[in-house]
Amino acid sequence: MPTQLQSPEIQAFATGFPLTLLHAGVTMLILVLGTTLCALLTPHKEIALIRDGNAAAALSLGGVMIGLAIPLAMSLSASTSIVEIAVWGVATVAVQLLVFRIVDMVLRGLPQRIQDGDVAAAALLIGAKLATALVLAAAVAG
Repeated sequence: MPTQLQSPEIQAFATGFPLTLLHAGVTMLILVLGTTLCALLTPHKEIALIRDGNAAAALSLGGVMIGLAIPLAMSLSASTSIVEIAVWGVATVAVQLLVFRIVDMVLRGLPQRIQDGDVAAAALLIGAKLATALVLAAAVAG
């Protein structure tokens, strides 16, 4: 008679959990690297601005993280391999960088506005990033 530890459910968990942790770890790594890349490529130094109490910079960077996390989370749930997660992760980061440039063209001088603490500009940027993230998440889901 099999014990509880030998049940099919426990065996499936024991087999699948390491893979789940690996996929989640890769996704978190992409999130951290993508956020870091976005922060490094923006003309203003968001971390320094945030440390100085700039709410617009904090909103902007928070928008980056959520804007990346939404499609990455969908990719994590829809993908079957690390390669798929990585491909969608790179695509998501690239599109979010493009969104920053588009909003910058619309508002003219977005980096300076954020540096000056313009919360309205940061709010528009967040809206654009979240809208894009939701569309990307739907695209990933197929």
